[in-house]
Amino acid sequence: ANGYFNSVWEKCIHSSRDFSDMVYVRNYIFNKDVVIQFNSTVGIYVGYTDLGVHNAELWNKDLSDLQQMRAQKDVYCKHNAENRQSAIGDKT
Repeated sequence: ANGYFNSVWEKCIHSSRDFSDMVYVRNYIFNKDVVIQFNSTVGIYVGYTDLGVHNAELWNKDLSDLQQMRAQKDVYCKHNAENRQSAIGDKT
């Protein structure tokens, strides 16, 4: 109860049936505060604290990692959304 809490949350957000507005978001959270966020619309890491800004600057220099993160919208989000939509559509 008196310790520190660190977590990473990933979200896929869309409202259209064709997923054309799909957005992938990954939040790095420390003690309930977002420290760094990757948003596929922005395409880079953004820091929200002093340490987050410092680390985001370092992470944004790794072009291989940025390429992988940018691909998550298609590889992770759209892939899973298509599978869920077809599973729901098959039952209706």
